[in-house]
Amino acid sequence: QVHLVESGGGSVQAGGSLRLSCVASGYTFSSFCVGWFRQAPGKAREEVATIDSAGDTGYADSVKGRFTISKDDAKSTLYLQMNALKPDDTGMYYCAADVGFARCTGRWVNRYWGRGTPVAVSS
Repeated sequence: QVHLVESGGGSVQAGGSLRLSCVASGYTFSSFCVGWFRQAPGKAREEVATIDSAGDTGYADSVKGRFTISKDDAKSTLYLQMNALKPDDTGMYYCAADVGFARCTGRWVNRYWGRGTPVAVSS
């Protein structure tokens, strides 16, 4: 059974940094696409960053140059380093895995979710 558990969220002031972590279990973490999504209050969930089995990454335009996604396959852990945070970055951040798909296509055919970790950025 696939489990994704996020941590590292919190409250920071604008310009600050946070590092999110997501520990995966129940499947071969290194073999498939994983990523981060976020959902602000009253808004749809949106894709933030992805990393595939080869380590190739993708980012939403709104976070390029500020956020960095990475993973440690030996620890089955996904990370999101968030710098220069803005109030618009506030929301619940979710880890996701597209089990069965090595490349990140944006379609998320077999997506599993974590429960999320909250991020609040004050101005």
